[in-house]
Amino acid sequence: MKKQDYLDHLVGVFGHPVAENPGVVIQEAAFRALGLDRWRFLTIDVEPEKIADAITGLKAMKMRGINCTIPHKLAVIPYLDKIAPSARLIGAVNTVINDNGVLTGENTDGQGFMIALAEAGLSAKGKKIVVLGAGGAARAICVELALAGASHLTIVNIPKDMALGEGLVKTLRENTQIVVDYVPWVDAFKIPADTDIVVNATSIGLYPNVDDKPNIDYDTLSTSMYVQDVIPNPAFTPFLQEADKRGLKWQSGLSMLVNQAALNITMWTGLDPDKEVMKKALKEALS
Repeated sequence: MKKQDYLDHLVGVFGHPVAENPGVVIQEAAFRALGLDRWRFLTIDVEPEKIADAITGLKAMKMRGINCTIPHKLAVIPYLDKIAPSARLIGAVNTVINDNGVLTGENTDGQGFMIALAEAGLSAKGKKIVVLGAGGAARAICVELALAGASHLTIVNIPKDMALGEGLVKTLRENTQIVVDYVPWVDAFKIPADTDIVVNATSIGLYPNVDDKPNIDYDTLSTSMYVQDVIPNPAFTPFLQEADKRGLKWQSGLSMLVNQAALNITMWTGLDPDKEVMKKALKEALS
């Protein structure tokens, strides 16, 4: 008689807030399609001051890995054993792999963003880009854009987090060829007329603040620009609504999320998931 194995292989996401994160829908659909019936994805609310405890719990329960979302992408780093080179350059981690108690930090934020950009038919090469925010997602996106040959990057961030913005600019100038500026975000930011791509890499618009939108002068958006949001839920944020009614091409954070999730699954399981299955599950869940 074949020995039965009822052991669950656990992965998930640490965040705060995190209840609106639809990662579980995407991941578990992929697991089922791959025949990984004992894999489970857990959505776990971890308050900022509890991240050390959460990592201890991850090890104790032999979780195979975890995603880190707001506000843990920077805070988790001191508790890891290894950091992948790209994640080290970015200075933020959104994926942790547990290899028999050895925790390695990776970053798929920027990679997922770049795949989404390509799916929209765009290349970053030679483009002038405005990125709103300088946190974990913004860092990953800016590094990937710079490495992909973008010509000019403007990073806009609130003054109280000026050190984050200035640190990101320093990293980019020392490690890439991109021309980069930092702008303190004190008033409604006017998007320069020659901008090609505008990215909201902040948490503005994320549940429960679903009516909030970044403080920019929306009349400075033009139809020659492409707009990308990183917020996956709600997908059609007020930021994107403003872009849509002005006739701009745009994409929500859903595509970026699916691409990140696919990369995560490969890192955790060694298998390549079916992204169409993942997209279908996500659309059904949010319809």
